[in-house]
Amino acid sequence: MDLSGLNREQRLAAETLEGPVLILAGAGSGKTRALTYRVANLIDHGVPAYSILALTFTNKAAKEMKDRIAGLLAPDAVNDAWIGTFHSTCARILRRDIEKLGYTRSFVIYDDDDQTAVIREVMKRLNIDDKYIQTREVKSRISDAKNKLLNPDEWFMQTSRDHRTSMIHDIMCEYEKRLKALNALDFDDLLIRTLELLAGHPPVLQSYRNRFRYVLVDEYQDTNKAQYELIRLLTAESRNLCVVGDDDQSIYGWRGADIRNILDFEKDYPDARVIKLEQNYRSTSTILDAANQVIAHNSGRKDKMLWTQIGEGEKIHVFAATDERDEAAWIADTIRRLAGSGEKAGDSAVLYRTNAQSRVLEEMLMRAGIPYKVFGGQKFYERKEIKDIIAYLRVIANPADDISLRRIINIPRRSIGDSTVQELLNHAEAQGMPLYSAMSDLPPSLGSRPRKCVTDFFTMMTLLSALKDTMPLEEFVDELIQRTGLREQYEKDTSDEARARTENMDEFMGAIHEFAEMSENPTLESYLENVALVTDLDRVEDDRGFVTLMTLHSAKGLEFQNVFISGVEENIFPSSRSLDNEARLEEERRLMYVGITRARRRLFLSRARERMIYNQSSYNPPSRFLAEIPERLIDTAGSGRREAAFGKVPAARTGRSGYGGRSAGGSSKAQIPVTQIGKPHLTFKGKTLDQIPGVTKGFLPSKAREENSSAISRLFQPGERVLHRKFGAGVVREITGHGADARIRIEFTAYGLKEFALSIAPIVKLED
Repeated sequence: MDLSGLNREQRLAAETLEGPVLILAGAGSGKTRALTYRVANLIDHGVPAYSILALTFTNKAAKEMKDRIAGLLAPDAVNDAWIGTFHSTCARILRRDIEKLGYTRSFVIYDDDDQTAVIREVMKRLNIDDKYIQTREVKSRISDAKNKLLNPDEWFMQTSRDHRTSMIHDIMCEYEKRLKALNALDFDDLLIRTLELLAGHPPVLQSYRNRFRYVLVDEYQDTNKAQYELIRLLTAESRNLCVVGDDDQSIYGWRGADIRNILDFEKDYPDARVIKLEQNYRSTSTILDAANQVIAHNSGRKDKMLWTQIGEGEKIHVFAATDERDEAAWIADTIRRLAGSGEKAGDSAVLYRTNAQSRVLEEMLMRAGIPYKVFGGQKFYERKEIKDIIAYLRVIANPADDISLRRIINIPRRSIGDSTVQELLNHAEAQGMPLYSAMSDLPPSLGSRPRKCVTDFFTMMTLLSALKDTMPLEEFVDELIQRTGLREQYEKDTSDEARARTENMDEFMGAIHEFAEMSENPTLESYLENVALVTDLDRVEDDRGFVTLMTLHSAKGLEFQNVFISGVEENIFPSSRSLDNEARLEEERRLMYVGITRARRRLFLSRARERMIYNQSSYNPPSRFLAEIPERLIDTAGSGRREAAFGKVPAARTGRSGYGGRSAGGSSKAQIPVTQIGKPHLTFKGKTLDQIPGVTKGFLPSKAREENSSAISRLFQPGERVLHRKFGAGVVREITGHGADARIRIEFTAYGLKEFALSIAPIVKLED
């Protein structure tokens, strides 16, 4: 195995094959390269591929790892290795032995919507008003309990045990019973039931211990308690465990990830080999310096320092806007300027702390004619027409799935109304059978018309169930869509929405075709499992022709030429909920670190002095994270348009207890200036501002303007770009009148068309 292409630390990681190994891989340090070479080197040293288990957090990461390993060895050399996500691996284990837990192998995996439907059904049975206890809260409590490996009773004992939590406990208990009756698992159950299977059935556990002698875990800092216990169980005998991660990128504590898993690895394995990957292959030294300085303010971390040979690069660009519209306009304008210098739209990403910040950003990009895509919007598999198809497929695969059956029993409309469904449900409950079975054993109370409608539907579903085992997957799904009338209902409608739905169905068939082509076993059950385990991160497009808008959490694992982080203000980022909790505040700082290290060449940080968010105005000081970036890394030479013309941003306060944070390598009194690409000149009568007598804060006094109104009207021409002290950058559209009566109309990116008296308008001309 040729390892000459690896740096010293990567090579050490690839060559350390036995015992516990902790690879601390900083952002952009080539961890995937080190991991893949390590697996390939194991196989090259005679370790059978079937003895290797590699666990990731996304299907995309698993596929990339498998493809890279195959590229280093013979194409089929890695086929027998298990390389997949935690959840897909657990589903694979459960498909083999879940009968031991009282389920059947045809179990379905419920997504968020299905889970919500079950919770609502349970709450209705328990006569609990969802206005008093929201389903969202119940779902969060259930997930939190499962991530901590607590059953409903254990969870209840650790809470306040008041009337409200008692009701939630009752819902949780009934929810678990209902899921089992439906032969269904939620996402968290994939881990929980696998642990239950392995811990409760020693022969099963031993068979996997014997098989997987080498276990590798990617993104170890993101593991929760259930994942930690699963890894511990599987590697207790071999102790050949290699984990790769970066504690500085642990940003999912809110969903159960436990940073202590990586911080305490050496306590769990005192003989562990620790290897640090600190050379970064992504970002400039300026960007890395900023990231290092910010994250150094965290106390709960492993010591490491990113470095690079790429070069210093541009300094960091910081902008202080008057409000959120001004901020978004500056971002749009800067992206437009980058495009003018040859950058593609896909080279830029705008990151924000909360989804609510995206609305104004979208509006400004749209107004500027810049193509963009919001990452984390409605997912393809959550669209109604797609969920309808999947619900049909689920019922075919698992007739006990009442939730899916209730969704499609009257889609398309077949005169099976709510009252009919309720009669069937009552009958099913009284007889102790699934809803599907009740359709073949109809209650006597059902009238002749609904009886016929239900019987026709049941006959169709029975036929489709029979066809499932006689037709290839792709052909069967197409047959189902046609027979059920799912496509026909939209083809009769000529609206754009209906057309979009049929196009989505075509896209769905394309996904079926792709799965059938790539899968070794393209069965209906395996496809449904694949769909259930798809994550939003798996669908990030590599060939981006648009600006990407996403939350900072969603950006982890990605990189862009130019990164904009908006809303860098106290109470926004860091979030107001973290300010009184040191652990949460450190996670917010790790989130800032993640955001900074997404940038390859340019980093832009922006804030607003005033921000309207959640329908409320707020006046937030600069984020402490800004003060933690040394002044030497900020572009102060090319002061930005607004700051150069109208004054600088007030200095950020400092101090551990204040919002400024501790200064990291720079002046604690440093002002945070605004800057931009290109450093345009602000001119009047062909002179720069500092050459014009009487210019104060970048604009002429009223008297001077009145005396020179003719000259001013000649200075500004339609189509030229100007800067207004309040409204930011804009384009001159029209000048009317003469002398002191001259008026100027300007179209601003942020505020639309405005008109001013030319003699007193606080504007300056921009020359790119």
